[in-house]
Amino acid sequence: MSVRTYNPSVRVGNWNEDIQLEEDTLKDFLERRDKGQLLYQKRTQFEQTIFKKIDLTISRDGFVHFGDIVNIRCPGTKDKTKYFAHLEPRQDCQLSVYPEINRILEANKFEEPCGITGARDLTPNLRSCFVIRSCDGSKNSEPLRYGQPFFISTLEGEGGNLLLQSDRANLTKSVNKSRHQDVSLVLNPSFLVEWQVLHFDPRLRMEYEGIPVPANERVIINHRKTNQNLAVEDEFTIRTPFGSREYEITSHTYLDSHRAEKEVNHWMIIMGVPGDPVYPVMQSEATRTTSSKSATMTTERTQASC
Repeated sequence: MSVRTYNPSVRVGNWNEDIQLEEDTLKDFLERRDKGQLLYQKRTQFEQTIFKKIDLTISRDGFVHFGDIVNIRCPGTKDKTKYFAHLEPRQDCQLSVYPEINRILEANKFEEPCGITGARDLTPNLRSCFVIRSCDGSKNSEPLRYGQPFFISTLEGEGGNLLLQSDRANLTKSVNKSRHQDVSLVLNPSFLVEWQVLHFDPRLRMEYEGIPVPANERVIINHRKTNQNLAVEDEFTIRTPFGSREYEITSHTYLDSHRAEKEVNHWMIIMGVPGDPVYPVMQSEATRTTSSKSATMTTERTQASC
């Protein structure tokens, strides 16, 4: 019977290599931990960043302007009756970025391609805040008008400055569950990323053409190329990497018997409007914002006069 006379504590041949490998692995682990490069450390840091509360733009005239930071919210259904055991009545939700975790941990920001979901968490954060951007040369601070094309963009920096895009569904490109027109985020501008706001009442749609879009009121967000409306798929949910189930978002027009859009096509561009109960703004905060802008204008006039 052969007897094993050596064990890993003996630094000879393969045993020495095994010990050296274990020491190198431990050393590499400690170095990466000290530098914050471990996967769980990156994920924790990035989750703290994307879930940090962000202040929305305060509108002094009650309208939406180019350059404003907003939430895009779909109000919940008015009928809260639970008709099926497995289907809950649709709650309030807002557009949120659905990123690929492995990609954003390497880049520390949102990168294309990113999906879009309807999150029930209504707190403004990096995932749910978007910027209204012009695509026809309009300047920032000019009001957005009904029927005017515009871009819906994520924030700069960690937000990645991505644009909301949609395109016609086909056999190879559609949303997984509802099979409707896909909505995603891309980096480069094109006709696929152009949207327009329509009045939610089709009988008043032509009369409101060219009128500034009010904040915190129901509107229709229409994709210009496909003429499909942004919609919440209340029968389909997606499990996200953040441990929550969120609604699937598509571009699909739902019409009732009167040829009017259903509630799943109704959206609100949420901003801070003093006196509006949808997104309450503290009077001191609104006054401070107005005072700072007035002080800036006064300084500019003084410098110009000098």
